[in-house]
Amino acid sequence: MPRRLNFNRIDRYISFQLVLALLLVTLGFVALIWLTQSLRFIQIIVAHGLSPLVFIRLTSLLVPSFVATILPITCFIVVVFVYGRLNGDRELTIMRGIGLSDFAMARPALSVAAGAVLLGYVLNLGVVPACLGAFRDYQYEIRNQMAAFLLEPGVFTPVTGNITVYVQSRGPDNSLRGILIEDGRDPTAPATILARTGQLLVNPAGPVVELQDGSREQIDPKTGQLDLLGFQRNELSLAQAAKISAPEYIDASEASLGALLHPGPDLRPGDRGKWLVEAHRRLTAPLTALSYTLVGLVAALGGVFRRHGGVLRPAAAVAVVTVLVALGLGVSNLAARDTRLLPLIWAVTLIPGLSAAFLLVRQGAPRA
Repeated sequence: MPRRLNFNRIDRYISFQLVLALLLVTLGFVALIWLTQSLRFIQIIVAHGLSPLVFIRLTSLLVPSFVATILPITCFIVVVFVYGRLNGDRELTIMRGIGLSDFAMARPALSVAAGAVLLGYVLNLGVVPACLGAFRDYQYEIRNQMAAFLLEPGVFTPVTGNITVYVQSRGPDNSLRGILIEDGRDPTAPATILARTGQLLVNPAGPVVELQDGSREQIDPKTGQLDLLGFQRNELSLAQAAKISAPEYIDASEASLGALLHPGPDLRPGDRGKWLVEAHRRLTAPLTALSYTLVGLVAALGGVFRRHGGVLRPAAAVAVVTVLVALGLGVSNLAARDTRLLPLIWAVTLIPGLSAAFLLVRQGAPRA
């Protein structure tokens, strides 16, 4: 009973260090990636006077995808670091002296890796697709709202690729004077709209320009004659063009697992392979946390004791994981072109972990 109690205390001792280090390292990497990715949004937010809450909400929707991507790497880093420190402080030697095998010492790391696998499945199968879908919807909403801020007096403002707006003056109440709009949404019959006055209205669906006392000039494509239509009041939605420019299909990263495994007939032919690869990637990516952890354990628990730690085995483990990450990306690209290679995605994920588990059991076996 006392020995069993000591083993439980050792498990809790190692697990606490692993969990704490995993949280700190993951948060550090997420903060770094978030900072680099958010720089492209800062200029838009500052230039057009949008609220900082818009920036925080927009970038926070990307955080779950960052966590799901780097979690297997951080598991490997933490295992190599924590067990390397334990080995350098001779704590592993003491644990072996009281009867702990390498597999018993690896048990806390495997438990933490199992938790990372479960978290990875929750993120990949539910949280990340939902957040990326919300990110796209919110991004288009911001673009629609930004159209109201883009209109500057005396400047030809391309609201989208199809509509260009010029206003002579703009009042503090969003009243407009001297309005000229080039409407090219219909490429066969572009139109020019003139109005003396107008009002910019910001609605939840997007900004709308209410034109007053104007005319619409358009060349008839059949006769080649100029058609002139006067109006007292007219409305032009600046959000419609932004919605037209939005993709008409759901991206693979936003689709559910069922939709990825069974693509609909309306999917573009070249995207079928990408959707199937994305489905298998979501199913295998969380398992890489366990595989990389096993690789780190083989490097940390193997070899002879060195007071200041060994460099060769951790360096070799880093090289192996780097090759595995690159190999996984390469296999995914090949499988997207030829779906018969989809089993290779599972092979690249499972074989390294199984091989590392075999080496871990073998090197921890009793020696004559």
